[in-house]
Amino acid sequence: MFPLAKILLPVDFSERSLGAARYAEALGAHFASEICLLHVLEPMRYDLSTLEFGGTVVGELMATRAAQAREQLEGFLRDELQGVHVRRILLEGDPARRIIEFAHDEKVNLIALPTHGYGPFRRFILGSVTAKVLHDADCPVLTGVHMEEAPTAGSLAFRTILCAVDLGPQSRKALCWAAHMAADYRARLMLAHAVPCIARPGEQFDPALSDEVNRAARQEIESLRATLHAEAELCVEGGDPPQVVCRIAEQLKADLMVIGRGSAAGLFGRLRTNAYAIIRQSPCAVVSV
Repeated sequence: MFPLAKILLPVDFSERSLGAARYAEALGAHFASEICLLHVLEPMRYDLSTLEFGGTVVGELMATRAAQAREQLEGFLRDELQGVHVRRILLEGDPARRIIEFAHDEKVNLIALPTHGYGPFRRFILGSVTAKVLHDADCPVLTGVHMEEAPTAGSLAFRTILCAVDLGPQSRKALCWAAHMAADYRARLMLAHAVPCIARPGEQFDPALSDEVNRAARQEIESLRATLHAEAELCVEGGDPPQVVCRIAEQLKADLMVIGRGSAAGLFGRLRTNAYAIIRQSPCAVVSV
């Protein structure tokens, strides 16, 4: 897990890639990581019935397109990534699938990519490629709606790290990742848990039951923290989990949030409802483990 020997930075040559690059550069410089700058060229789509030229022309068009993409890739973010070791890779195929395959084959330690949200509605948008990567990737993924607003890599600091746990199977892994990160940066580590409002069926909100659930959650978190020897301050609040942890992140002016992404297969896969909402609402970048 640590150090981060290899960071995957998928790019589409847009301005949004610059924010993710700043995080990748800052982490790469700190951990002496190799940054794999990856662009995936999507296959040409055309209707064979409308083509008036042969396969040779199609082949030439594809070769020209690949050469142009290679040239663009070689020059992209060259100034921004001067201080780290960069390997530039051009692949062809479905972007999400190729990103995930590359990360798995190369044993990547972290994938950094933007959400691809737009304008005032960006908090409600998670790009299809990002969603698929979050759903299927085995390694941690760094993303967030505010990544494109990141300061220059030289001034990007991780002073306060918030780890949000739901006490599910991935909580231990998330806290372990956050604790390693905090130790490496000598950062303040905060541990947050949101206790949903509890009410018995057919009854109104029961404060006594809520207090009981709160105490049980604190005990379980304390046990988890002690097991991992994590030096973390604890904050437990009641309410909707995404709203609670994002409010805590804003109050703390957290530089990074770490969450568990889940491990179950099926329709929702690793991208659980709360993880999706937290990534969209967080005031800082989020690492989902």
